[in-house]
Amino acid sequence: MSKPYQADAEVVSICRDLIRIDTSNFGDDSGPGERVAAEHVAALLTDVGIEPVIFEPSRGRTSVVAHWGDPSATDRLLVHGHLDVVPAAKADWKVDPFSGDVLDDYVWGRGAVDMKDFDAAILSVVRARARAGVPPKRPITLAFTADEEAGSIQGAHPLVDQRADWFEGCTEAIGEVGGFSTTVNGKRLYLVETAEKGLAWLRLRAHGTAGHGSMRNPDNAVTAIAEAVSAIGHHQWPIRLTPAMGALLEEVAALTGHDSVEDNVDALIEHFGPAARMLAAVVRNTANPTLLDSGYKHNVIPGEATAGIDGRFLPGYEDEFFATLRSLLPDNVSYELLVHDKALETPFDGPLVDAMVDAIRTEDADATVLPFLMSGGTDAKAWSKLGIRCFGFSPLRLPADLDFTALFHGVDERVPVDALEFSARVFDEFLDRA
Repeated sequence: MSKPYQADAEVVSICRDLIRIDTSNFGDDSGPGERVAAEHVAALLTDVGIEPVIFEPSRGRTSVVAHWGDPSATDRLLVHGHLDVVPAAKADWKVDPFSGDVLDDYVWGRGAVDMKDFDAAILSVVRARARAGVPPKRPITLAFTADEEAGSIQGAHPLVDQRADWFEGCTEAIGEVGGFSTTVNGKRLYLVETAEKGLAWLRLRAHGTAGHGSMRNPDNAVTAIAEAVSAIGHHQWPIRLTPAMGALLEEVAALTGHDSVEDNVDALIEHFGPAARMLAAVVRNTANPTLLDSGYKHNVIPGEATAGIDGRFLPGYEDEFFATLRSLLPDNVSYELLVHDKALETPFDGPLVDAMVDAIRTEDADATVLPFLMSGGTDAKAWSKLGIRCFGFSPLRLPADLDFTALFHGVDERVPVDALEFSARVFDEFLDRA
């Protein structure tokens, strides 16, 4: 049945415009912030009669919220995306990372997949439907947030803490990362995020005795921090299958002729090709050393040394994560939690899941849609504090040979033009069914 509007009419142009607005988030408020992007999004909504509100907990860290449909409805759907991006070094890229160039049928630039692509799909669909007078089946709350790339401290979390009334009636939510396709044995699988790992960004601190670099020093803080970092970096975390990954790997086992999942987890994940780097991280806890700092002169042994650890724990395995971490540290190394947030998991069932599956199959009739657990964290951690059931559903049909997971925070981030248009059409169909 034809519709009186084109859902994907503006998705490419909106995506390019958003990429051109530099919203780099360095994690310390030193970046440009999200204000310009937020004002741009607000103007796009106002232009079609949807009145947004601006939220700015600190100068320049700006989010946008709007209601579409009956604002008093008690079963609203939250549709959210973030406006910030991780930094990009222009010298490393084939194009200017904030150019929004279209080359070889891809839109290039920082945010092209994380996540100005889905921001653009949302806005393209909302604007097309609003202009045509075709509201969604279910009332919607729209949220475009700041600071997701640094733990949502200046974005979704203060929104929830200070403006919970704006989300009253929201029971379910969709946002990043999910609904993208991956190809296994010639079969296209679409992975919907129903779970994500918990977050533990830690600072290790080694304490030692300061002294002259020419003298023997068995209490050297640099040696201690090196031992701690090495132990954590080389630790082999055991496999732990959660419901989402169990369901996904059961399907892969059937596709690839494996008799069991439990005995073949890593082998099954290898069938995902480059995506295995992410999926191998969601069947076990992980802790990666990311920062080192100590000393100020070659011939001075410092009394202290520090390291940064990016820790991620599976739903149900937080206690195991911290117990293991502590067991790996020498006695003179302590840790402090800088950012800590919970793991999430929700069942892959219910009418909203049915709507996602049916919407994808409208555009790709042979699609198999399955749950997965995401290695990173999203704004869902904040929304869940309000009792909102969260899914990652920002659909993309991708070429089988595209190393999609490498594009997240990577050099030469880009999204296929036809995948962007697919995203808008699927999201539009989803609104008719949700």
